[in-house]
Amino acid sequence: MTPKIILIHPPVVKPSEPPAGIAKLSSCLKANRVAHQAIDANLEGLLYLTRAAAEEGRPSSRWDIRACKNLETNLAALQKIMTFGNKSRYSRAVLDINHVLHRAGISCGANLSLSDYADNRLSPVKSSDLLRAAQTPEINPFYSYFSGRLTQVLEESPEFIGFSLNYLSQALCTLAMIGFIKKIHPRQKIILGGSLTTSWVQITGRPHLFTGLVDEIVAGAGEEKLLELLGIKDHRNGPSTDYHLLMENRYLSPGFILPYSAARGCWWRKCAFCPEKAEANPYLPLPSAHAAEELQTLSHQTHPSLIHLLDSAIAPSLLKALAQQPPGAPWYGFTRITPHLADEDFCRALKRSGCVMLKLGIESGDQDVLDRLQKGIDIQTASAALRMLNKTGIATYCYFLFGTPPETETAAMKTLDFVSRHAGYIDFLNLAIFNLPATSVEAQTLATHDFYEGDLSLYKSFHHPGGWQRPDVRNYLTKTFKQHPSIAPIVKRTPEYFTSNHAPFFTF
Repeated sequence: MTPKIILIHPPVVKPSEPPAGIAKLSSCLKANRVAHQAIDANLEGLLYLTRAAAEEGRPSSRWDIRACKNLETNLAALQKIMTFGNKSRYSRAVLDINHVLHRAGISCGANLSLSDYADNRLSPVKSSDLLRAAQTPEINPFYSYFSGRLTQVLEESPEFIGFSLNYLSQALCTLAMIGFIKKIHPRQKIILGGSLTTSWVQITGRPHLFTGLVDEIVAGAGEEKLLELLGIKDHRNGPSTDYHLLMENRYLSPGFILPYSAARGCWWRKCAFCPEKAEANPYLPLPSAHAAEELQTLSHQTHPSLIHLLDSAIAPSLLKALAQQPPGAPWYGFTRITPHLADEDFCRALKRSGCVMLKLGIESGDQDVLDRLQKGIDIQTASAALRMLNKTGIATYCYFLFGTPPETETAAMKTLDFVSRHAGYIDFLNLAIFNLPATSVEAQTLATHDFYEGDLSLYKSFHHPGGWQRPDVRNYLTKTFKQHPSIAPIVKRTPEYFTSNHAPFFTF
């Protein structure tokens, strides 16, 4: 059956699991009997480039020889759980695969990795550079892949081709692919959606980005917009997500990972500088009992090795529902620190339900900083939660944020003290430097300038009110925080490039 629409997930993001946004759209289209296809061009493109580079050879070092020779062995290793029982073997496989990919990008002036794509000539936050990427698709490092793949796609004669653009690392490839399509088939209708597209529309106030290349922009949830474009008025409701078109892909993980979102937006929505709040994104959850039941159904259908809950913060009501109605597979996700996580019975119930890891946004070890950021986190409760989660066998991936406006180096030392005292209860760390959302209300009270030179940048640089500027923060993190003898071993556990996406497999 000729597809009416083909949905494309462009490079580059971590190739560990299928794209959740496209699975949501696929479910909607399937429920309304719309013929469609879904293409994970990210996974396909990364594998195409690494294999082409390995076959081409031209090694200039022993690492080149080893990485190219062992590429297929290393790719297969990341699909076996036994590899995750040996961090050294895992790291060698990931770093060697990434080395081959990096070599593939050098000749095109690109810095490619398994989680990012940066170009020496073009910026993803300059609309003029994105247009240039569309005008000259042949300079894109993925051109040898997508020129052939998109030619095949166009032979299907779809009414629409839709691109899901969620990360800056996808932007240049997305526009290059769109530009290629328009060059060989100018009348082909293009739809552009995804979370980054939504943010660009909101910060620029321009609902018609890339006129002449993109025929329809979808800002926000895309299901209803797609049905409207396809002329479907009385639509049917189906499951919230469907991976039937993506199940055959062999992602770089041991078994199929099932990404699932039970809510759009964040249930807290009070944090200072929060992009969700700044962009006025509503909180739209599925009923917790319904989400738990749907996860059971999806788990039965897909037999996942791991469930990835994508919510900005898993609501306590959903955690309770999962504890009462286990999804049927190991699971993890991001949640806020609440008193529930310090309760032994509750944590044991979560563990029995399959919870193997929780990502926790603690952000700071200084209570005053947390209060001024309106985080709603009590540092003593955080301490109790870390201890209880460790006691009940649930791993923790803790997020800390440095260089926020209310933080000073003295406050950051309190975070160092907190982390070092709880090092035995923390399995993984994400240590980030604060980026100021350009649209946040709080940004208006600070002296700001462009973070990136470009009209599509989501962030601003700012003069820190306490004088603790970004270079100082970076220096502190590198030379002091990460070097602490209790913290350094935790930092070294971080799965290279895949970070939290692969971390749960080290807990099995």
